[in-house]
Amino acid sequence: MKFIAEIDVMPHAALLDPQGKAVSNSMPNIGLPQIHDVRIGKHISMELEAASESEANEMVDTACKKLLANLIMESYTFSVKAK
Repeated sequence: MKFIAEIDVMPHAALLDPQGKAVSNSMPNIGLPQIHDVRIGKHISMELEAASESEANEMVDTACKKLLANLIMESYTFSVKAK
């Protein structure tokens, strides 16, 4: 079966996010002072083939742990659905 995985990787809340801080500091300059505490991460979308949804979940989890996220600095969440 074919599946689509949607993955979000974000820096741990306890860590400094320089990109997010720069964006937060720029919000008043574009007339949006109400927006603050911006955190910037990455979104990954992938297609995969697996025998079942549970196998697809395992594959995506392995990809996140071994390649897509730096577990020392980042956390991740994902969803898998049949295509």
